[in-house]
Amino acid sequence: MFPGGQQPDLSQLMKQAQQMQQQLAAAQQELAATEVTGSAGGNLVTATMTGDGDLTALTIAPAAVDPDDLETLQDLVVAAVRDAKRAADELTASRMGPLAGGLGGGGLGLPGL
Repeated sequence: MFPGGQQPDLSQLMKQAQQMQQQLAAAQQELAATEVTGSAGGNLVTATMTGDGDLTALTIAPAAVDPDDLETLQDLVVAAVRDAKRAADELTASRMGPLAGGLGGGGLGLPGL
């Protein structure tokens, strides 16, 4: 039900949906242009990722390279990428969260959407 028992004007709903779509597109562009960094092993390995999840750089300090212990290096790389992904997810939640709230938790707050 709509507040006051009145149904909103369809053109007003369409206008609001278009504004939300524009805000969503702007937020997605901002995420794609923003980089976050994750690290592991006291910064022996760092991973840089865009806010939308693209891995853009991986840095490995010479001290992390031990030819006799590649497993530790591999674990550090995985941990650094996971840390960057966590940071990207947090960034996405902070930027997209307010927009998702405006959608009524799914769709446009309309039945079936």
